[in-house]
Amino acid sequence: MIDPDLLFQKSDLIPVIIQHWKTKDILMLGFTDREAVELTLKTRTAWFWSRSRQKLWNKGESSGHFLHVKKMITDCDTDTLLYLCDPVGPTCHTGAQSCFFNTIWEESDHG
Repeated sequence: MIDPDLLFQKSDLIPVIIQHWKTKDILMLGFTDREAVELTLKTRTAWFWSRSRQKLWNKGESSGHFLHVKKMITDCDTDTLLYLCDPVGPTCHTGAQSCFFNTIWEESDHG
């Protein structure tokens, strides 16, 4: 187990990738601070720091579409988190299952 204090040695705010714990689909990217990580550990639901609203928020607090955290992992540099989650309903505010659905470019099999 990694000490959460290691996570915030480089920055007070770090990215957290949300991945579906069964399908492994990437659902969203958010940012977290020390307090949000502590709340996530305590409640087992994903908490974030909203850069636009400048406040903590629990994903699902208004929609009911909570992200139940099954596992928390850090990268090799301990400056990014990965939460494996069991989502209740769609993750994206648009109603999509994932926030990643707008293709910019894709390699074609036809050259």
